[in-house]
Amino acid sequence: MSFIFRTALPSEFAEADRVLRAAFTPYLARLGREIPVDYYKWLPASIERGDVFVADEDGRVVGVAATERREAELFLDRLAVDPLKQGTGLGRWLLRRLDEVARERGDRTVSLVTAEMMDHLVRLYGSHGFEIVHRGPPDHGKDAHIRVHMVKTL
Repeated sequence: MSFIFRTALPSEFAEADRVLRAAFTPYLARLGREIPVDYYKWLPASIERGDVFVADEDGRVVGVAATERREAELFLDRLAVDPLKQGTGLGRWLLRRLDEVARERGDRTVSLVTAEMMDHLVRLYGSHGFEIVHRGPPDHGKDAHIRVHMVKTL
């Protein structure tokens, strides 16, 4: 793999949006939902804050990690890999880069939430050192599928 990890540029909103939609359309479909047109309306502001990271391959965005800074914690809101790159290890590579970002910032943990039924994602995060700390319904109430809250101590 020859990827560059960096913060997303404001001019890359459309590319980041494309990768997020391509990766999350099947995820939401399994939850019985669709991605509304304005689903990523928060993305430009998040990019401006420096909270979105990308995997760049030859000038093309192929991975996106949208994060949120919390007290002593990096919250991973979305991790998306272009479907053409899924299964290549890019997701794991992005997780390792996020660990580095969190450590550089002085964070003690990295956390995330994913649907319990997405056992492949729960396994992926578990193999990267995340542990389930809570299970429950989603805060947003848009579906009834149980979510797992996972934390990795750095």
